[in-house]
This record gives sequence, structure tokens and C-alpha cells, in this order.
Amino acid sequence: MQEFKQIFKIHRFLSLLQGFSRNPISIKSIHAQVIASSLSEDEFLATKLVRSYADLGRLGDARGVFDGIPQRKVSLWKAMMGGYLRNGKYSEVLELYLMMRSSGVVTDCCICTYALKACISASDFEMGKQIVKDGVGVGLEKDCYFGSLMICFLAKIGDIDEARRVFDEMPERDVVCWNSMIGAYVQVGGFDLSFGLFFEMLQCGVGPSPVTLASLIQACAGGRLELGKCIHGFLVGFGMGSDVLVLTSLVDMYGKIGDVGSARRVFDLMPMKNLVSWNAMISVYVQNGLVPEAFEIFCGLLSSSGGFDSAIVVSLLQGCAQIAALGFGKILHCCALRRGLELNLVMSTAIVDMYAKCGALDMAGSVFDRMKERNVISWTAMLVGLAQNGCAEEALELFGQMRDQGITANSVTLVSLIHACAHVGSLKKGRSIHAYLIRHGFMLNEINLTALLDMYAKCGKIDSAERVFDNRSISKDVILWNAMITSYGIHGHGQKAISVFSQMKEEGLEPNETTFISLLSACSHSGLVEEGISLFDAMDRDHGIRPSDKHYACLVDLLGRAGKLKEAEALIDRMPFEPSSSVLEALLSGCRTHKNIDLGMQTADRLLGLDARNPGIYVMLSNIYAEGRRWSEVDKVRSLMKKRGLSKTPGYSLIEVGNKVHAFFARDQSHPCMEQINQMLESLKTQMEAAGYIPDTSCALHDVEEEVKVKMLWGHSERLAIAFGIISTPAGSVIRITKNLRVCSDCHSVTKYISKIVRREIVVRDANRFHQFIDGNCSCGNYW
Repeated sequence: MQEFKQIFKIHRFLSLLQGFSRNPISIKSIHAQVIASSLSEDEFLATKLVRSYADLGRLGDARGVFDGIPQRKVSLWKAMMGGYLRNGKYSEVLELYLMMRSSGVVTDCCICTYALKACISASDFEMGKQIVKDGVGVGLEKDCYFGSLMICFLAKIGDIDEARRVFDEMPERDVVCWNSMIGAYVQVGGFDLSFGLFFEMLQCGVGPSPVTLASLIQACAGGRLELGKCIHGFLVGFGMGSDVLVLTSLVDMYGKIGDVGSARRVFDLMPMKNLVSWNAMISVYVQNGLVPEAFEIFCGLLSSSGGFDSAIVVSLLQGCAQIAALGFGKILHCCALRRGLELNLVMSTAIVDMYAKCGALDMAGSVFDRMKERNVISWTAMLVGLAQNGCAEEALELFGQMRDQGITANSVTLVSLIHACAHVGSLKKGRSIHAYLIRHGFMLNEINLTALLDMYAKCGKIDSAERVFDNRSISKDVILWNAMITSYGIHGHGQKAISVFSQMKEEGLEPNETTFISLLSACSHSGLVEEGISLFDAMDRDHGIRPSDKHYACLVDLLGRAGKLKEAEALIDRMPFEPSSSVLEALLSGCRTHKNIDLGMQTADRLLGLDARNPGIYVMLSNIYAEGRRWSEVDKVRSLMKKRGLSKTPGYSLIEVGNKVHAFFARDQSHPCMEQINQMLESLKTQMEAAGYIPDTSCALHDVEEEVKVKMLWGHSERLAIAFGIISTPAGSVIRITKNLRVCSDCHSVTKYISKIVRREIVVRDANRFHQFIDGNCSCGNYW
């Protein structure tokens, strides 16, 4: 009788747990009654309680019930592991699996399936191999369900041959097994094999499921548009013309191929849409650069249901990052917070990336600092943001913190850091990252080789750039050739740039628009007027490339530097389209170099009509007036700038000493070594004057006494940086300076004198090109 009562109570509690499975308070109350009835160790009730708590996300309560059972049967292990798996707690699933093995409980198909799913989700491939071994040990690979999961796992680790062996040895294969093998081929890029297996599946009399067709459609997303359209046509025949999974896959496929119109038509005709469908259409627009259209779809979603998830927010944040739409990005951030969406790793990283690419580095840093979890992608988002916004030193500092926390950089991180080193001229750190690439086994492909070549060239090591370019382990693409041409150009080696172009053509590579921009710029920096005109004419004639405004700007710059201002003006008049601001700025620069005030005024007027908010135009016009001693016009231009709220970009120079990049601004006295710097400059000035130096005060663009002008010249940023380099680096070593503006003629003359006096090579990279000063001479030949 007593035993009957116990059974009755157990059934009653099981029935109550079933009826109130969605009410956490009721589950707690029933649990309390179970304990009061001395039934807390009953296997059936414990299993049901674990499942009920886990379904509500109350994993701590579920684990409490589980731990309270001393002798656990397989059903209880399954309930607890399944609960962890459904809630994304993959490491806890694997921990239980190991506990179960060590306690001697015999595993079964369900247990191994849970554990292997956790390994796939957590990318724990070593543990996955062990679970596969355990499953094979008890013959589970012949089970359709576990065998299918094994195939997925083996494809994930790249062992497609073993996956096919498991598939072929299955005694029975249902549609899930076929789908797993087809999906495995798609995952490793074996698209022809996936379609071959599909036709074999049909011959065996197994009808496809929506998952089958979704996998095949995914295979077509790599560029097989016609095949994708064929599958689209077969959908109705397979009875899946309205299946949401298949239609969503079609939207995604058309989007990846670039056929946005077809993607939209499929989306509009879908009889039912879920959040995945809406996100697919939003992603199509974002991937194809149509961000306003993505927001239009988002508004449609809000109008139809008002609901959205974190995946949709992430897609839209990526769109905001593309077009630097900070306002929309902030709204999305607020929407996510108000909707209670979890700021998980993926979303937090997308928010950091959006703020960084919109230039809001403080906001990006604030979100980044609050992230509880960070992976290499989130670190890279912050690093790239800093590097792209000119904060190269901060990016390099953050990389040090990343390494200290044991995060291994990926190739995107390292390429961004290489660009940061190039920006500040940090040769030492650039070499260190090059070594890191090699030491950690990164493949030296076209992308990172191009970044390394650019870095060495911009740090003044053209010989190192050449060694990178001569790497024979890869086939060079046009981008790498262009980078070498550009590098020779900024170093004033125009003939070498043309020679590389000839080699490029001999190897059968077709030049592109960028190639000719690099070539014309190289000719401009080397005074190769005839060669530049010849290359310009060859663009359309020999290569079918119509010159753009950038090409015209390069040719105008070439003529302007050479003093051929009339020819430059005539070229602009012959242009087949209205000249852009970049073309006119090139002419204005030539007017300044050759002190043609009248043409400079006319050009500046045209420029201001195109771009009245560009402070560079006002500064250049002011300089033209100043060099012509027309001080009243200088004052007018400066007053106009002030009235319009514009300011001149401050000049600065950078020098790397030890492991730190030091910045100097004009007449800045804040550096800790300023006293020694001033003493060195005074000493150099005395020695230079004894050697015949006469200041060129036309470079001091203010209406003040000559003595004051001379003092202003000696406060120029590059002189401060050079003096600091002399007192801070070993005698005889090269001094490398990076300047954000063009070097003035007096600083150019002074640096020649200094190189001879201190017997040091001084390399200066200004806004236009490199100057290599050795023993009183400059590599530019006074042409810059």
C-alpha cells in the first residue's frame, strides 16, 4: 500500500511539472513539495525537474537537483547535458561528459551526440576527436543520427575523405545522412562533388529536404548563377516553393552573387518571413553597399511585426560602419539596449567597429573597455579603428596589451599594424611585426607582402622594400606591382618605377588605373616630363583606360613642378570634363612653387567655388601672397579663414628613438629634452653660419622683422626632431624623420648642412616624397 502511494505521488508530481513547465514559481513550489515528500532522490522526478529548470534557463537549480542524486542513471546525465547544450554552455557539457566517462556509466548515442555538438559549437576539435573515437568504439558511427554528426565534424576539421568513408559504410542512410555529406562537400568547397552526390541521392530514391536544397543553393553562392537559377526553377517540383529556409537561402545566394534585384524579388514573394529572412535581405543590401535600402527593409520589419534580434542589429551596424553613419549607429546601439538584447561578443565587437570606423574613438574605446569577453576579432576592430584614424602609436600600444593577455593576432590585425607603422615611420616596430608574421607561421601572401613593402618604403628602407617585392614564393598580383612602382616614386626613382612597369607588362599583367596614377606620380617626383606625357597618352591608346580626374591631376602636377604652368593650364582647358578640386590644387601648388601670383589667384578663385571649406586652399593662397610679400592679401585670406571657422593643419615631425615615437610641433617647447635640443640647434646654427649658410626668410610666412623670421624658422618641427635624434641616437646611425607637411626650402638647406656637419645620414619623409641627406647633398636633387 505504501509503495502504491509513493508511485501515485510521483505520477502526480510528474503531471504537475508537465502542466506548469513554463512557470518558474510553480516549478520551485513543486520541487519543495517533492523534497518534503522525501522523493528528491527519485530518478524520474529528478530527471523531470532538471529538464524543467533547464528549459527555463535556471541551470544553477537544475545542477543542484543533478548533484543531489548520488547514483545517476543515463537519463539524468542526458537531461543535464541537454540542458547545458540548449543554453549554449558547451564547456559544461564536455565537463559532464568527462565526469560520466570517469564514473563508469556506459555512454549511448544521445550522450555522444550532445558532447560532439558541444565540441563543434565550441570549436574544441581535440575533444571532438576523442568523442568520435569513443562513439566508434561502441559502433555508433553506423547510427544514422550520430554518423551524420560525425560527418559534419570531420568536414569541420578538414578530413573530408574520412567523412566520406563513414558515409559509405553506413548500413542505412536517411535524408539526414545524405544532407550531412552534401553539406560537408559544400563546406570544404567541393561543389561539383556535392551536386554529384545529390544526383546519386535521387537515384537511390531518397527525396530531398529543404536542408538539401539550402546546401546546394549555398554551393551556388560562389558564383554559379545559372546553376542557382536552375535550382530556383526546381523548387516547385520538389514541393518547396514556399519553404522559408529554401527561399531565404535563395535570397542569400543572389545577394552574394551581386544580383540584388533577384534577391529582392524572392524576398517580396515569400508567403511567410521569419527574422532570418529579414536579416538575409538586410545583409544582401549591406554586402552590396546599399545601406539606405537596408534601413528601408528594417523599417518594413518594424512596421510588420516590431520585432528584431541581435543578428539584424549586427548587420545594420556593419552598414553604418561602411558609410560612417554615426547617427544611425548610435540609434541602433540605443535600440539594442532598450530592447534588452544581450551585448554579446559579436554585437559588442560590431558596435566597437562601427564607432571606430565613424571616427568616434572615445565611444569605441568605452564599449571595448566594458566588454567582459574579447577575442582576436574584437581586439582587431579596436586596433584597426585606431590605425585608420591616425592613432598609430595607440594602436601599437594596444597590440602590446593584446599580446600580454595571450591573444594571438590574426593576419588582419598584423596588416593593420604594419600600416600603422608605415604611418608614423616606425621601422623598428614594423620589423618586429614582420618577424612576428614569420615566427608564427603566417603565409606571406599578396596582402601582407604589399603592406610590408609599403611599410619599408615609407620608413625609408627602399632596399628592404625591394627584397620583399623579390620574394619568389608567391605570384605577384597587380596590387603588389603598383606598390613597388609607388615606392620608387616617393623615393624619387622615376626611371626604376618605369622599369618595373615594363617588367610587369613582360610578365603578362595588365595595368589598371592605379598603376598609371603611381607611374605619373613617380614621373612628377623625378621631373620626367616627356616620359610622363608618353605614359598618359599610352593609357587609352594601348590599354583602354580612360584618364580620370586623378590622372589629369598627376599630369598637371608633373607640368607644374617642372615650371610648365602654361602647358598645365592648357591641359586643364582641354579636359573632357570639368576639372575637379584635385586638378586645380595641383596647378595651385605649381603656382606657389614658381611664385606665379596672378595665375595662383585665378586658380584659387576657381577652387573656392568648388570647395570653399577646404583650409588647404586658403593656406596655399596665403603662402603664395606671403612669398610675394603681399601682406595685406595674406591678412585678408587669414581673416576669411577665421570667419569661416577654418584652421590650418598644424605641422609636426615624428622620430622613433628606442621603442617610442616622439612627436614635435613647430616652436613646441614641451619635450623633456628641450634644453639639450635647443643647445644642439644653437651649436649647429653657429657651425652652419661659419660654413656659409644664409637663411631663406621667404619661408617665414609672417610680416615681421628678419631676426624674428630667422627665429621662427629655427622652431620648425623637423629641426627639433633632427636635433633630438642627434643627441638621442648613436653616432653614425641613420636619423629618420616623418613630417606631415611639405619640407620648406630653408629646412631642406639646413638639413643638408647638418648631414655634413654631424656626418650622419638623415632621411626625411614629407607629405610629397623622401629626402635622403648624405654629406651635404639630397637625393631629390633639389626637385620636390
